Amino acid sequence: MNKITSLFNIKYPIIQGGMIWNSGYKLASAVSNAGGLGLIGAGSMYPEVLREHIQKCKIATTKPFGVNVPLLYPNIEEIMKIIVDEEVKIVFTSAGNPKTWTSFLKEKGITVVHVVSSSVFALKAQDAGVDAVVAEGFEAGGHNGREETTTLALIPMVKDKISIPLIAAGGIATGRGMLAAMTLGADGVQVGSRFAASLESSSHEKFKQTIIELQEGGTQLTLKELAPVRLIKNKFYKDVQQLYDKCPSKEELMALLGRARAKRGMFEGDLEEGELEIGQIAGLIKDILPAKEIIDTMIAEFEQAKQEVVRFDF
Repeated sequence: MNKITSLFNIKYPIIQGGMIWNSGYKLASAVSNAGGLGLIGAGSMYPEVLREHIQKCKIATTKPFGVNVPLLYPNIEEIMKIIVDEEVKIVFTSAGNPKTWTSFLKEKGITVVHVVSSSVFALKAQDAGVDAVVAEGFEAGGHNGREETTTLALIPMVKDKISIPLIAAGGIATGRGMLAAMTLGADGVQVGSRFAASLESSSHEKFKQTIIELQEGGTQLTLKELAPVRLIKNKFYKDVQQLYDKCPSKEELMALLGRARAKRGMFEGDLEEGELEIGQIAGLIKDILPAKEIIDTMIAEFEQAKQEVVRFDF
């Protein structure tokens, strides 16, 4: 067992990202049953919907699972109460100050992990008392850090600064990528985009099909004035870029974004006007598979890649 498998009591050091509109109980339980750590994505759930998913996940798996919580969530107090009431043992936090809730959660016996985009924030998370950090590189889909540091550079820099376990994220969808991240110093990996294109993902089938058809260069980071987000280059993305040609104000960008675009795109399948969040690694994803097959394939590739590395002799 390594630091991550020991921390979460799982078979493989693979964590499924708690992605909005993708990560319901079906995906989380399937990943956990396959030996990884499944996460329910609370960011796209009303409090009582989250409670329902937690309860259903308990029925669907006896293995450890967790909940991902954006700390800027408007109903954060209610969300945390549900997590405690439902006796969730693992919480991943993101998009906010880890000092706000880490002590509260740990006092309840909950293992806490925080997602960061720089070594500075990794140190702050460690100081806040988290049990591990996820260092997420610029390649990742969805909301990103403003530093634009790639995973290849980020992981060793964070590793040099912290003493707690480190999970790499951003651009990892294969066993080869997993080996690369762990060679750089990560103790495990968090995988998002690959699981978005899984049978158990709660996203719309049209979105899944778009993921596997995406080519290199099909995504771009944008809306940095609001919250940097990596999107597929659909009509909505192009509308954003056209607005940028006019040097828009923050208010004009917010007006174009409106409300519920992510739900409209990823959950409801509006491929033109919806917000379609996915990572650069989508260019390597060519099929929609069960979560168990994704994990089994990653582990097989990881072991094969280890053997191939041995043959390099300088």
